[in-house]
Amino acid sequence: MSTFHRTAAFHTLGCKLNFAETSTIARQLTDAGYDKVSFDDKANVYVINTCSVTENADRECKMHVKRAMKANPEGLVVIVGCYAQLKPEEISQIEGVDLVLGAKEKFNILSYLDDLEKSESEGVVHSCEIEETDFFIGSYSIGDRTRAFLKVQDGCDYKCTYCTIPLARGISRSDTIENVLRNATEIAAKDIKEIVLTGVNIGDYGKGEFGNKRHEHTFLDLISELDKVEGIERIRISSIEPNLLKDESIELVSKSKSFVPHFHIPLQSGSDDLLKKMKRRYLTKLYNDRVNKIREVMPDAAIGVDVIVGFPGETEEKFMETYNFLNELPITYLHVFTYSERENTEAAAMEGVVPVAERKKRNKMLRILSEKKKMAFYQTQLGKSLPVLWEHENKDGKMFGFTENYVRVQKDFDPASVNKIEFLNLEKILSDGTVSVQSSYQNFLAKA
Repeated sequence: MSTFHRTAAFHTLGCKLNFAETSTIARQLTDAGYDKVSFDDKANVYVINTCSVTENADRECKMHVKRAMKANPEGLVVIVGCYAQLKPEEISQIEGVDLVLGAKEKFNILSYLDDLEKSESEGVVHSCEIEETDFFIGSYSIGDRTRAFLKVQDGCDYKCTYCTIPLARGISRSDTIENVLRNATEIAAKDIKEIVLTGVNIGDYGKGEFGNKRHEHTFLDLISELDKVEGIERIRISSIEPNLLKDESIELVSKSKSFVPHFHIPLQSGSDDLLKKMKRRYLTKLYNDRVNKIREVMPDAAIGVDVIVGFPGETEEKFMETYNFLNELPITYLHVFTYSERENTEAAAMEGVVPVAERKKRNKMLRILSEKKKMAFYQTQLGKSLPVLWEHENKDGKMFGFTENYVRVQKDFDPASVNKIEFLNLEKILSDGTVSVQSSYQNFLAKA
C-alpha cells in the first residue's frame, strides 16, 4: 500500500473491551503517521471491530462495510474482533472486505497493510487457531474525554453452554499489574476523571499474567493497587462474575477513595435448574448473598444485572422463578438479553426450545421490571447531595452526567462544567428518566 495516503477510520461494535482495543489499534496507526478521520469520511483504511454476541453480527458487519464503501469505494476495509475470529471465511466473502484479522493478528495490523491492495474478489484472511491466542495486549480507550475503558484481562476459561466468547477470545489471561498501573497513570495524566475496568472475565484477573497459568496477583490485589494511583477521581468495575466477587473486594470498594459504589453482576437466570444447564458457577443463594453483602456495606450502591430470557428449557414456571427472584432482590437495573442459538455451543442442541415470540414477551416483561427498579432506586436518591461527572455532549441545550452510584442526571449545557465533578442536589425525576439537579448554593437560597 502506498505510504502517500495516510487516513484511517474506525467503527466498533459490541462491548467496552472492543472499544479499548479499537483505540489501541487506532493509536498504532496514528503513531505510524495515519490521520484518524470519521467513519463516514473518505479514508484509505476502514477498520471495523466486530462482536459475536449480538444476533445480527453478520448483518451489522455488512451494513458497516457498505458505509465504508459509500464513503470511499477505493478504501481498504479491514475486519477484526470476535466475529472475525469465529467466521473469517464467511466475512472474507462480503463484497468490499479486503482483510480479515483474527484474535492473534489484529494488533499486527500495520504489518498487513503495507502490501494490501483493494480486492477484486474475496478478502485475505489471517486467522490462527484460537488455542494460539495466549498472549496479552494491554489496551485502553478514551471514550468521551470524561472516562477511559482500561483492559486488564482477556479470554475466558468458563464453558457456559450458550457462549462463543471462549472460541472468539481464547483462554483467560491478564495484563501484568505493573502495566495496568502504568496505563492508569497515563490516563490520569490526560485529565480523564473516570476509569472503567474491562475484560471478558475480570474477576479472574491474575491468571495468565506471565503468558501461562502462573500468576502472583488476584483481582483484590489489582484493585488495591489501582486505588493508590494518584489523579484518578473514579474507578468503576465493569461486569464481574458473582462467584469471583469476594467479600474482601466489596469491603475494599466500600472504603475506597476512588472505586465507586457500582457493581454489574451477571445472573443470567433466577432458576437453579437453568443455571446448572447453562454451566454457570453459582446458584441463586450465592447471588443473593453477594447482593445483600453489597447492600449491607453500601446501602446506596447501584447494582446492575445481566439476565437471559428464552434459554432452552425455560418453561413459564422457570421464567417466573427468574422474574420473582429479581423482583424481590434489592437491585437497580437489568440488562436483558434474548437467547439466540449460536453454532458450536452445547445449548444449540438442547431440547425445550422456547418460541421466539415467547422470548420477546419475556424480554419485554423484564425490561419493564428494570425500569420500575431503576425509578424506585432514583427515588431513594432524591434530596441527596452527590458528586456528578459531566459529559461533553450538548443535546438540545442539555448536558448529562452520572453520579458515583450511576444515577443519570441533566442540567442546562454549561461548557465550564464539561469533565468536571460537581456536588449537586438531586431534585426530581424527569419525563425522560433522568434526574434534575440544583447546586447546593441554589438549594440554600431556596430554603432561606
